[in-house]
Amino acid sequence: MTGVLVVGYGNPLRGDDGAGFNAAWLLSLDPRLQGADVLIRQQLTPELAEDVARADLVVLIDASVGGGRPGTVSVRRVDAGQAGGTPWTHSVDPSILAVLADELYGRVPPIMLVSVEAASMEPGRRLSSSVARALPEIVETVARLVKEHVHA
Repeated sequence: MTGVLVVGYGNPLRGDDGAGFNAAWLLSLDPRLQGADVLIRQQLTPELAEDVARADLVVLIDASVGGGRPGTVSVRRVDAGQAGGTPWTHSVDPSILAVLADELYGRVPPIMLVSVEAASMEPGRRLSSSVARALPEIVETVARLVKEHVHA
């Protein structure tokens, strides 16, 4: 399964912000993703642009705070045209990562963002019960996205 990059990110010491971190750890053990590059990061950084540009599919996993029901999993395609802000900071959002891959390496593969609505970002290592219950759905969603890409 070469060409697949999965990046789970977030701060595991800030409650539900660690959802992407935890999901990536589970995915690193999942045999359905054997051969994929699964990275666990506290944040997206400009240095990831090279890895993104080399991939055929990128799946990013993160917690979101959008006012929805905690534990709700959503998927959206990331477009470099949606970027706002400056790409030259220590932490970047998914759209800026796409812009950097394009500007620096001339290539942007499909990038999918799998998000789970957070209940709490308070300090602590524990996920809320709603986000912890959503972890299997996140893993299944990522595995499905990868399978669809591989068989496309």
